[in-house]
Amino acid sequence: MTEPGPSLSASLPLAGIRVLEFCHTIMGPTAGLILADLGADVIKIEPVAGDHTRRLYGFAAGFFPTFNRNKRSLALDLKAGEGRALLYRLAQTADVVLENYAPGTMDRLGAGYADLTAKNPRIIYCALKGFLSGPYEHRPALDEVVQFMAGLAYMTGPPGQPLRAGASVVDIMGGMFAVIGIQAALRERERTGRGQMIKSALFESTAFLMMSHMAGEVVTGRPMPPMPSRQGAWAIYEPFSTADGQQIFVGLTSDGHWRRFCEHFGRQDLLQDPAYKTNEDRVRARPTLLPIVAAIVAQHKLAELAELFDRIDIPFAPVAKPGDLFDDPQLNAGGRMLEIAFAGGRHAKLPRLPIEMSEHDFALRRQAPRIGEHSSEILAELGLAEKEIGGLIKRGVVAAGEAS
Repeated sequence: MTEPGPSLSASLPLAGIRVLEFCHTIMGPTAGLILADLGADVIKIEPVAGDHTRRLYGFAAGFFPTFNRNKRSLALDLKAGEGRALLYRLAQTADVVLENYAPGTMDRLGAGYADLTAKNPRIIYCALKGFLSGPYEHRPALDEVVQFMAGLAYMTGPPGQPLRAGASVVDIMGGMFAVIGIQAALRERERTGRGQMIKSALFESTAFLMMSHMAGEVVTGRPMPPMPSRQGAWAIYEPFSTADGQQIFVGLTSDGHWRRFCEHFGRQDLLQDPAYKTNEDRVRARPTLLPIVAAIVAQHKLAELAELFDRIDIPFAPVAKPGDLFDDPQLNAGGRMLEIAFAGGRHAKLPRLPIEMSEHDFALRRQAPRIGEHSSEILAELGLAEKEIGGLIKRGVVAAGEAS
């Protein structure tokens, strides 16, 4: 496969911004991924043994190739004096630093905010943590930890069975909030000439998701029940079984939806029944209405229903699995899926950055890098001679181009 070249980044919105990424797993790499896709030069600074995310398996086996495209890798031993000296030289060329290690780790490595801002006061230093400043800030955290802690797991599972969301939504959202803060800080730096410290956090990001449920308790005066047992705002808003053993989600959220549904299936009796006249009436009549709608849907195959609901403008969705997305026609429209390389010579299509912006093409410019793949290139950009770079590699201060 021919890989698009890095020159494609020249016209992208963040071209000319250099980011040093000290990150692993998902939250920090998500922020780096977004910045890289937008055109920033994101240098992933990892230990000489490589980011441990490369060696995860099971549920996490795909993390590294997913979240590290369009980045360059510099494998550097920050515990060595020579390694820190190289970092300080590199920091003088940087605009942004990302880090999501445990609290205190970067300070111990000599790469904390105070260390790097002393070398370059224009640096925007973004720490992605479990918690913002406060009584919990010393704690380590995981996506699951904060989902349980902030009520997301409670709201997701049925009563008495809290359940984490089916994707790392908080890690990814925490990375997105970090990028929002970084972009604001870059804009502010245009006015002040100074960088600043930014924090993004998992717990507070999850609490942000809970705002509407918190507000709902205030308005109703009652605790919010988990989503599977909530009092719905619409009568028909759930999955149903089809004639071919599949499932389809149907959302009849307006009187127009209800009218078109009944008219197509020849159920004038339902339209004329005063018990089902308005959405509010239908919500109250759910115990009798749901079996009727379920029986109608169950007489038809999924493909037939999808074509029909699309045509008569009723919200619907086949109940998909992750593997169904590879060939989804909407995701593949306009070449929006990116051909990502995985270990063992495998390739698969994954979604690109989910935004459209003028004529910009947020394409794949680099596959996720090998350990230290760009170490020599980056050090040469700092002015080091080939012989100096070779010596650093020989002494183990730098790793260059090791296999993933």
